[in-house]
Parts: sequence; structure tokens; C-alpha cells
Amino acid sequence: MFTIEQIESAHAKVKTGTEFPAYIQEIKGFGVLGFQTWVRDSHTQYFGANEFQIQSKPKYKDLEIASLSDPEKFIHSLKIHQMGETDYFTFCQHCAESGIEKWSVDLERMTCTYFDKAGVEILVEKIPGF
Repeated sequence: MFTIEQIESAHAKVKTGTEFPAYIQEIKGFGVLGFQTWVRDSHTQYFGANEFQIQSKPKYKDLEIASLSDPEKFIHSLKIHQMGETDYFTFCQHCAESGIEKWSVDLERMTCTYFDKAGVEILVEKIPGF
């Protein structure tokens, strides 16, 4: 099975959203089937075969997630991040300001789903490059 160290080494190569597809391909090669990342502190739970799960430590101090989601603001922030205009922490700050609580990545379907605090799907997108 995969380790947090392997995943963090792969993630260290990601500076902007443009590198995200390569990161996804690399961790999929480790056997990661999916993961959920919480915007609050960027801790992530990874899932593998046979119900294997591991969780990363928080990456930063807690951000406050807006109570009401703003899908238009979020989609704008996502697009500029995917174009390489923001780094990961800035993207997470924008998510928090837009009311995004977490995202869930399914590496079998190659989708990323963003949720607000009420658990409502704000956006489901195909992972770019797949």
C-alpha cells in the first residue's frame, strides 16, 4: 500500500493547478483510489483497495469557512488556480471565502467534487487532462 510520505513527495511537485493532473496520475500509480481534502486545514484522507485508509496531518492553521456558499466566486477562483495564477494555499483561502468545506476526488471516475458546509455539491468536474 501507499504511504503519506509517497503522497506528500508527489504533492510537493505541485505549485499551481496546472500540475494537478500529473500529481493525480502519480498517486493513482501508488494505488490511491480517491481522497477527501478539508479546506479548514488541508488534512486529507486517502482511500485504497481493501478499505485501506490513511490521513495526512493539517497543512496550516484553521481557516474559517464561510457559512453561505458563493458558487460563482468559487468557480472563478478555481479557474484562475487551474491556469496557474494562484498557489495551493491561496486557492484554499479562496475556497474558504466561497464557502467550500471540502473536495472529494474519485480516481476511478477521474472527477473532483466540491462541497459546501451543508454537504451540497457545488461543482463536479472532470479532472483536467483526463
